[in-house]
Amino acid sequence: MVTMSAARLAELTGGTIVRGDGDVVFSGAEIDSRAITPGMAFFALPGEKSDGHSWLGAAARAGARVAVVCRFDDEVAAGLPATPLAVVLVEDCTEALRELARQHRSNLRCPVVGITGSTGKTSTKDFLVAALGSRRRVAATRGNRNNELGVPLTVLEAGPRTGVLIVEMGMRGVGQIAELCEIVRPTMGVVTNIGQTHMELLGSQDAIAHAKGELVECIPAEGRVFLNGDDRWSRALKKKARAPITWYGLGQRCNVRATDITTDDLGRPTLTLRASRRQATVSLPVPGRHHAYTAVAAASVALALGANLDEIAEGLAKVVPTGMRMEAFTSASGVIVVNDAYNASPTSMRAAVQALADMHTAGLRVAVLGDMAELGSLTELAHFRLGEAVAESGVERLVTVGPRARRIADAAVAKGMDPAAVRPCATSDEASEVLDDLLAPGDIVLVKASRSMGLERIVEGILEPHA
Repeated sequence: MVTMSAARLAELTGGTIVRGDGDVVFSGAEIDSRAITPGMAFFALPGEKSDGHSWLGAAARAGARVAVVCRFDDEVAAGLPATPLAVVLVEDCTEALRELARQHRSNLRCPVVGITGSTGKTSTKDFLVAALGSRRRVAATRGNRNNELGVPLTVLEAGPRTGVLIVEMGMRGVGQIAELCEIVRPTMGVVTNIGQTHMELLGSQDAIAHAKGELVECIPAEGRVFLNGDDRWSRALKKKARAPITWYGLGQRCNVRATDITTDDLGRPTLTLRASRRQATVSLPVPGRHHAYTAVAAASVALALGANLDEIAEGLAKVVPTGMRMEAFTSASGVIVVNDAYNASPTSMRAAVQALADMHTAGLRVAVLGDMAELGSLTELAHFRLGEAVAESGVERLVTVGPRARRIADAAVAKGMDPAAVRPCATSDEASEVLDDLLAPGDIVLVKASRSMGLERIVEGILEPHA
């Protein structure tokens, strides 16, 4: 991770040391005082909900050696404990963080993999980390740090001994991935797919493809681009590439592909990875046959980084997904829960419902689906079509949460699902009460919606049912 003196940090960011000694050295950086460990630098970012300057004291007490601030008045100074904290005053804390990441990136000599796409970014990152196994020391995006603040922090976690840096890149508009690439300078780029997320902001899939394609454009000619050979939008992305392309997917023309896909009783896929006349069979520990794409995307990059198929298959069999991404577990009451509540889009919703349909149980399969956000003019149609897909899937019960998701319920009934098997709910609390009465040992319940719905509360309610 980044290691530097306060004086050097001030020099790089155009800042001034207003407290402490410039010779103080820090290792690592954070913007959340709760995540500070001894020796780190704390960037006091101003914000609408919480101003980092209010947490300077907490960061210092947690062991921060350096603090970067954009104001240092008597009130801020008075809140600091008597610790050897060096304080660097800058004009803009966010830009200071980015500049530090830019400078740190210039010192890295490892391959840097950028990952974007409408769905599957985090899973692809998780699978790639697993596919590389212990072959190289890997630094990768943690949690949901794929935005303008999380990406610099991820870069700063890499160090001279890092073998591969993997950076997940999200976006909310045109130009944002290009800005992140200016910091990350990826040598390899993966685009998972082009879906209908962010339609409200960008208006069309063509605009989404243009925005995601910024990663492809940023990969240098000596690098490599990895594209989904089964996604029709990849043809447009191909035109943007300067670097050679590896195609991955299920189709025969893909350079790296998955075949012979089957699922077990819990919906976990087994597949054969094929590349350059070699093959390896892998059983994935997470439900969902759509993870075949995740596996081949990760395998494509791992192969380019020098791993062999057997190593890759061994690593993928041990993948640990980030929380709330098809995270399956059994509650104390014997209900199998598939927690995919982190986010949702029409594509990922359908994939999750199919994963639930592929699972076998003597009990009920219950889909708890909430509102999908940022779909713009597609909102009504996307929810309605999802409801039709639920009815056709064979899932026995449907619980919807939120006003938009009511259209999922309407469509499921219109498509032939028994109205008694469909329960539209306005809130998570209402849905939790329904599930308290509905669920029994052996049932399988999928929970999924856009992040704004916070459906993890329903998962918590299953773990601790209402009295």
